[in-house]
Amino acid sequence: MLLAESLLLKALAIPLLAWIAWFDFTTRKIANRDVLLLLCLGAGSPLLLSLQSGSWWDMGLSTMAGILLFVALFPFWALGKIGAGDVKLMAVVPLLIGGQSLILFSVLLLVFAVVTAAVVKIPFMLPQGAFRLYVQYLDRKGVVPFGVPISLATICTIVFEIYKTLVVATSSGILDQLN
Repeated sequence: MLLAESLLLKALAIPLLAWIAWFDFTTRKIANRDVLLLLCLGAGSPLLLSLQSGSWWDMGLSTMAGILLFVALFPFWALGKIGAGDVKLMAVVPLLIGGQSLILFSVLLLVFAVVTAAVVKIPFMLPQGAFRLYVQYLDRKGVVPFGVPISLATICTIVFEIYKTLVVATSSGILDQLN
């Protein structure tokens, strides 16, 4: 039963991540309340899985990865290269996705970050309209809303994790036991 609650907490994080991406794109800010809510959702999911399995390895790995990301990105914030919201969001993400999915998240983040940077730096490839004008404004300001690729990579990773868990649960008969 704890597996279902864990998946529900991960699923609840998806609309919040979409909100964070949109809010960061439009205002270039990530609210502390949103990151704190993600932290609560992110800490609850591995906690439930750890209680079910009796192993605290994944939660410890996620926590250490979050601390490591915060410490590694903090100097970039101090130099003004990345926003404080982006640093806090990156520190919370490992708890949301779990330690087993960090590599998938890293690859997706790289792809989405390159696409986002390309769209901001080469806005003439976009169709005319308000979106293109806003992206040109971001390019003039020299700002890349990094919360967008972080959120997109996290959403894709969470969806993949939920899918993988449901496939494993269906093939092993765990879902039949829940009904």
